[in-house]
Amino acid sequence: MTKTDQIKNQCKQLRLSALSANFEEVVANAEQGQVSYLELIKMLMDKEINHRQHKDLMKRTSIARLPLSYNLDMYDFSFPNGIDKKQLNQLRELKWLEQNFNVILMGPSGTGKTYIAAGLCFDAVDKGYRAYFKTMEELVKILKTKDIIRKAATEYQRIIKSHLLVIDDIMMFPVTQQDAVALFNLINELHDKTSIIITTNKSPKEWSEVLKDEVLTTALLDRILFKCEIIKLDGKSYRMQNRKTIFNNEK
Repeated sequence: MTKTDQIKNQCKQLRLSALSANFEEVVANAEQGQVSYLELIKMLMDKEINHRQHKDLMKRTSIARLPLSYNLDMYDFSFPNGIDKKQLNQLRELKWLEQNFNVILMGPSGTGKTYIAAGLCFDAVDKGYRAYFKTMEELVKILKTKDIIRKAATEYQRIIKSHLLVIDDIMMFPVTQQDAVALFNLINELHDKTSIIITTNKSPKEWSEVLKDEVLTTALLDRILFKCEIIKLDGKSYRMQNRKTIFNNEK
């Protein structure tokens, strides 16, 4: 067995997968460049560290459960909806996340609420934060079943320990009194520890119509709005303006 094979086997034993896979290439480049031993070691370590960071990012992105579209680098500013490039870039700096601020994205369907929320969630994950994206329906299901289903319990613990939770389409559909209380308890648990992004097509004043409990609604909003930026989006639906067709429009 050659020295190279021995080293690659040692890498596998130590679970240095990237170093093992790239060892020969890095060594060959080092020989051509006549680098020092210290530089060679650093090059090998860089390969392993970069691989692990990328692998960790992919894992955290998967756990975040993002929708298909979340890359804010591709955001279409030619579509007017009430938020400009400067404001979006300020949100992407995530200083509000460091200060445990909440963000409410409010507006009609198709104005970019979910896209922006998902994009900010990914930006947080990319910077090392624990961030998760849940629809209101998914969140209610987790709260209902966390005491009886292991997967739901795991999801709940992740949310409790998160830096950021996105709740998409909150208050779109009526919820039971029990579900409303469970939601309040969660928000209360996260209050001033975890930032929350909420997307909704209803103003906070309309939430009581969904929850059918003004006292509970007031208590819920008190915690969400204490440190919160409300961003009102408007305009026509981006999806309807850019909808696809199966027909060839050529005459």
